Amino acid sequence: MPTSSAGRISAARTPTISRGVTLIEMMVVIGLISLMIGISFPAITSGIDSMRLKAATNSVVSFLDTGLSRAERRQQVVEITISKQDNSIEMQSSEPGFTRKLQMPEGVSIVQVLPQLPENPDAPRTFFLYPSGTVPPLGVELINRRNVQRVVRVDPITGVPRVEVPE
Repeated sequence: MPTSSAGRISAARTPTISRGVTLIEMMVVIGLISLMIGISFPAITSGIDSMRLKAATNSVVSFLDTGLSRAERRQQVVEITISKQDNSIEMQSSEPGFTRKLQMPEGVSIVQVLPQLPENPDAPRTFFLYPSGTVPPLGVELINRRNVQRVVRVDPITGVPRVEVPE
């Protein structure tokens, strides 16, 4: 004699239930994900560009500080060449084999070298750092893809590089 249990339904009486995701549900989920990515992408790229500019600015400050320190501590003349075309800064000293090069990261460019020369502002500029000498009033203006600018200047009185935010 068959017994029945409460709450159970035999499989023969229920219609077959299909399991899975319909095409419409998948398209809605993909649309929501695309919308979230589209909204957040500009903010993410802006943040990355800002981080690159800050890192490049700090690298230029450190690079110039290294040149100034090398001129004073080792009593050597240090030559600093800033090239807008190469988007780089190069350092050499009278010590044989000493050459350093700082390449700007992708998305950060050298706009101008300060003080500007009226005859050829795009030409590579060379500055000399003399031991126990006056520091030349040099500066480098950097810009990123979002047109945010920073200026790294060497203070001629203190000889310390500092970062300025132009208006």
